[in-house]
Amino acid sequence: MNYEAAVRYLLSLGRELAAPTQAAAAKFDLENITVLAERLGQPQRAYPSAHIAGTNGKGSTAAFLESILRHAGFRTGLNTSPHLEKINERLRINGDEISDEAFAETFARIHVPIEELLAAGKLRAHPTYFECVTAMAFEYFARERTEFSVFEVGLGGRLDATNILSPVVTIITRIDFDHENFLGHSLREIAAEKAGILKPAVPLVLTEQSPEAREAILARASELGCPVIEPARIFRLDHESMRDGSARARVIEVDSGEIFDLAPSLPGHFQLQNALNALAAARFLQNRGFRIPDGAITQGIAGTVWPGRLEKLQSIPDVYLDGAHNPGAARELVHFLEQNFAGRKIWLIYAALRDKAVDEVAGLLFPHATEVIFTAPRTSRAVSAAQLADIAGHHAAHFSVIPEAEGAFEHTLAKAGPDDAIFITGSLYLVGQLRHYWKRRAQVATR
Repeated sequence: MNYEAAVRYLLSLGRELAAPTQAAAAKFDLENITVLAERLGQPQRAYPSAHIAGTNGKGSTAAFLESILRHAGFRTGLNTSPHLEKINERLRINGDEISDEAFAETFARIHVPIEELLAAGKLRAHPTYFECVTAMAFEYFARERTEFSVFEVGLGGRLDATNILSPVVTIITRIDFDHENFLGHSLREIAAEKAGILKPAVPLVLTEQSPEAREAILARASELGCPVIEPARIFRLDHESMRDGSARARVIEVDSGEIFDLAPSLPGHFQLQNALNALAAARFLQNRGFRIPDGAITQGIAGTVWPGRLEKLQSIPDVYLDGAHNPGAARELVHFLEQNFAGRKIWLIYAALRDKAVDEVAGLLFPHATEVIFTAPRTSRAVSAAQLADIAGHHAAHFSVIPEAEGAFEHTLAKAGPDDAIFITGSLYLVGQLRHYWKRRAQVATR
């Protein structure tokens, strides 16, 4: 099976999220991935790993930690989701996406065992899209002999397909409301699902949380005897500043007095917290005997690239991509706007999926925009541009409805002045689609 056929086959299985009732039956169960991993020879046990859950910041934290390990000389694997433009983004070795050829080969290595297990009645149903890609990551990283691999949870934690890992360290980033139909309708319930990644006696790096989320996570950590490492308690921040939209800080480790000058290249003050998560994990790994020079920590954080999260495409006018698809991410984007774009004319190109808190996100973001352009990405899960206007238009001072995303982008570029700022936000599907369009547009312009 070639690359195109492998991707088509995976897509035929459905995306990560279906209807909640279907997801409860098909996705939220570790039986498939457990049986498949056993058949593959438990590839996820071939390398030490870190496992990262949370509502916001888990992808950036994973990218920071992988970059630190790579700068320390480790051969790294990185498994994240969702992808922006191409499924290959989900499987990376030493920062490089899996090639189309290797993707097809890896898919074949899991497809044959799946068919055999189905024929033998050892699988109740075909593994889902996400389960297959997770199994591919386990297998690919083992075949490529990674020395350390970092895995981001897809959804929740307790019943996520990545949760058969036996990690060296776990990390839980900020908990907020998202996917309530799957994870629960209180922060305590959501936090309990995320805390499902904890393993007996495996240390947990825990970001600052709301009291109810922290209580739920600490209760689970206590049950399992997990040492808890809280960056807010083990580090003291000194000389904080912002430069070109990115945070800078001198970080002092309270017990040792060690100093780390952190300068993440990723924009947004919130990225400092994600960098501290990775710093805390790296310091734990150092103490466990992993050879990670202090310089690799600061260089790794400074050199981290994570597209689609406050990613700047151009200046004059400024154009940013940011997948602020839930209230927590929207609050971080608002903070970024207040810090860096006060008094500037802001255009928001906005789209959302049906399972998102559209009214709450709009209430946070839209008051900061001069105009909102409602649009929709090419996915069956998207709310139509017209429906979005009906739902959330009252939060905007002015709005337009342009159903095709590329048309909305061109319309906004034509209307924006050189000192204005354009933010493409609300859905990672929209961000990925317009990021791809932007690159094609730039290629045409240079011909």
